[in-house]
Amino acid sequence: MFLPISKKDMIDRGWETPDFVLVTGDAYVDHPSFGVAIISRVLESYGFKVAILAQPNYKDVSDFRKFGKPNYGFLVTSGVVESMVNNYTVSKKKRKTCVYSPENINNRPDRATIVYANLARQAYKGTSIILGGIEASLRRFAHYDYWQDKIRRSILLDSKADLIVYGMGERAIVEIAESLRNGVSINDITFVDGTVYKTKDISTLDAIELPAYDLLNKELYAKSFLVQTQNTDHLNSSIITEKYGDWYVVQNIPAKPLNTHELDKVYNLPYQRTYHPVYKNGIKAITEVKHSIIANRGCFGECNFCALSYHQGRAVTSRSESSIVKEATLITKMSDFKGYINDIGGPTANFFEMCNIQPKHGACKDKRCLTPKCNNLKVSHKKYLKILKSVRSLPGIKKVFIRSGVRYDYVMYDKNPEFFNELVKHHISGQLRVAPEHINNYVLRLMGKPDKNVYEDFVSKFNSLNDKHKKNQYIVPYLISSHPGSTIEASIELAEYLHINNQYPEQVQDFYPTPGTLSTVMYYTGINPLTMEKVYIPKEKEKKLQRALLQYKDPKNKKLIKEALMKAGRQDLIGYDKNCLIRP
Repeated sequence: MFLPISKKDMIDRGWETPDFVLVTGDAYVDHPSFGVAIISRVLESYGFKVAILAQPNYKDVSDFRKFGKPNYGFLVTSGVVESMVNNYTVSKKKRKTCVYSPENINNRPDRATIVYANLARQAYKGTSIILGGIEASLRRFAHYDYWQDKIRRSILLDSKADLIVYGMGERAIVEIAESLRNGVSINDITFVDGTVYKTKDISTLDAIELPAYDLLNKELYAKSFLVQTQNTDHLNSSIITEKYGDWYVVQNIPAKPLNTHELDKVYNLPYQRTYHPVYKNGIKAITEVKHSIIANRGCFGECNFCALSYHQGRAVTSRSESSIVKEATLITKMSDFKGYINDIGGPTANFFEMCNIQPKHGACKDKRCLTPKCNNLKVSHKKYLKILKSVRSLPGIKKVFIRSGVRYDYVMYDKNPEFFNELVKHHISGQLRVAPEHINNYVLRLMGKPDKNVYEDFVSKFNSLNDKHKKNQYIVPYLISSHPGSTIEASIELAEYLHINNQYPEQVQDFYPTPGTLSTVMYYTGINPLTMEKVYIPKEKEKKLQRALLQYKDPKNKKLIKEALMKAGRQDLIGYDKNCLIRP
């Protein structure tokens, strides 16, 4: 049974009022790939009554009153995707479509978390408002906003909310809910790990104080964000405060990640595994994940353009084989299942181990796991491979794909070749998507990615295994243009590499500065927070030139490519020679 989405649904359940109204910018999909489904089901399992307010009318307060005043408050999220990213392209053009909405029509407000929270406050002035999800998590402190090209305040202040639950929120939201049920005022809930609150008095706190919001310049902002990234592990983090006039925003230490047993319980809850039937024509976002399985959490890959380590942390935890096999068996019994598990993975599909130090002392603050590879890192695919073999042997399953992405450097570091062999032989649907992102070593280091030779070794091994197993499979590389540090010369180097290797990417992602990433801080400040060295930042017209170079075969790009080559003094790439990118 789906959770209530209307007053009638509540009455049918015998409820007078809900304990919580969960407000989301997405349509209601009760599948564990969606955070709203997980949080609502977890609260339900602890005896709380949760109603879902999906994509409310944000131009009127009436939707926020349709369930009545909740007993404990509103839980507010923008949805699976940051609302500004959902609403705008990297060139700041309004998107017309949204896979998380009915009829694929984009219908959520800009800065949805702030808008929804303010409407909830307007609906019931005395109610508690708790923010969660990716938008709130990444904007918990002062942050660079690409769309306004300025530093904005903590979203806690602009939303007038009481608390933020940041990161993976199951543990924190249950502790908050039980405190409220026991009569604790929302203003007194300042003790929960994984939360952010505001106060005027920090005299009793043993905390790191970030530079005050009013004093932030680009150098201080770079230093401030580095401190934040160094405090994302529950075992070795400090409380952090940030001053705004008379107020302080206070971040408690991160919540302890769920262990295997706890993760199994979360994914064993009674999800309907599809969209609510009120959406007659369905919700497109369910298509890829409906027959997929989330196997792990956390990521120690630390790509600088990715917010995963800032949101989920570097500690990797995974589900048990029995839990995953149980879910796979459940999927085989679904009426629309055709025998194909689309994915068994997570933030990074092949991360199932942690280093020798992290479980006791937390992730190192001054050292990375993969770039460069640390000697303490455990490199093994045994757990993952055992799961893949068990699932693909189940009756009714024809194929198990890996589509959430593998770290190719981690694959290459594994001295046991079995996983790579099995990957090529059994788990690719014709194309393997991997993310080299670039080929210039300086740019790669600014991205937090391995050097070019690691990718080339991976491709060579992949091709030899394809030959061995007589497979016609190929790699589809994800590439980013205009990342901080990328010059015209670096983009030409990448274009030449693609040309020589007969690769032509149909899609290229321009670097998109979003809150919560080191690369975004580089973009805004022109400084690498890790070294405080200056970084070249391509902007405006040059971004178009760099993007065009990576799609050198498109006739529409010829003028831009010529301009880029002339600017770099590379006229040798204009001509009829086999190495030339364009004709005269």
